[in-house]
Amino acid sequence: QVQLVESGGGLVQAGGSLRLSCAASGSFFSINSMSWYRQAPGKQRELVASITSGSSTNYEDSVKGRFTISRDNAKNTVYLQMNSLQPEDTAVYYCNAVVRRFGVRAYWGQGTQVTVSS
Repeated sequence: QVQLVESGGGLVQAGGSLRLSCAASGSFFSINSMSWYRQAPGKQRELVASITSGSSTNYEDSVKGRFTISRDNAKNTVYLQMNSLQPEDTAVYYCNAVVRRFGVRAYWGQGTQVTVSS
């Protein structure tokens, strides 16, 4: 089994920063891409940022220049540094990892709440 454990969410004022972490544990051969998604109340879950095993990154347009995704392959951990946070960034943030075990499949974390006050 594979577990993803997120941390780092919380309440911050507009313009502030937060850093999310997601650590993968369990039995697997390797992790391909790792990503952060978010879901605001009444909205669909959307991709925020992703990073491949080779550290190529991709960002949703509204977070470009404000958020930075990175990973530590030795620790099986992905990070999301969020700067210049705005109220519209308020959402539950989910970690996603595409993992190779006896096949390849995606796993999800439990989610961490990020609330940005104006």
